[in-house]
Amino acid sequence: MVEHYLCTFCGVSLEPGTGKMFVKKDGTIFYFCSSKCENNHRIGRVPRRVEWTRAGKKALGKE
Repeated sequence: MVEHYLCTFCGVSLEPGTGKMFVKKDGTIFYFCSSKCENNHRIGRVPRRVEWTRAGKKALGKE
């Protein structure tokens, strides 16, 4: 059974075999669908404050 993951930053479902997995030294696992999400996470942006993410749309009441 193939597992499906959600992008850690934007919340989009990842197709099996796509995206990127990042593991921190403490064992925390992050999944990213694109370099856009990876870079936004790296610079410290909060997903609920970014309009195009699932959390951002929910916070703005557009979902």
